[in-house]
Amino acid sequence: QVRLVESGGGLVQPGGSLRLSCAASGFTISSYAMNWVRQAPGKERELVAGISRGGITNYADSVKGRFTISRDNAKNTVYLQMNTLKPEDTAVYYCNAHLNTVYPPIDYWGQGTQVTVSS
Repeated sequence: QVRLVESGGGLVQPGGSLRLSCAASGFTISSYAMNWVRQAPGKERELVAGISRGGITNYADSVKGRFTISRDNAKNTVYLQMNTLKPEDTAVYYCNAHLNTVYPPIDYWGQGTQVTVSS
């Protein structure tokens, strides 16, 4: 059974840090591009950060310099280190695994973890 399980969310004050984890099971992430996507209330989903199979990373402009995505293929886990958090980072954060070497592409999603930045 394919699963992505996010953890590490919570309530943090502005300027604080959180580290999200996404543990995969039922498949091997090494073949997949991995992404973190967030959705704030009343807003569309936003791609926050992505990491390719080869380790190339990309970030939304709003989080560049503050967030770092990484992957540990041996642990089948992806991470999102979030520093200098702002209230506008408040959202549900979802982990996504994307495989585009097949047709149609395959996407797996986690259930999401809530991040709230507030004083």
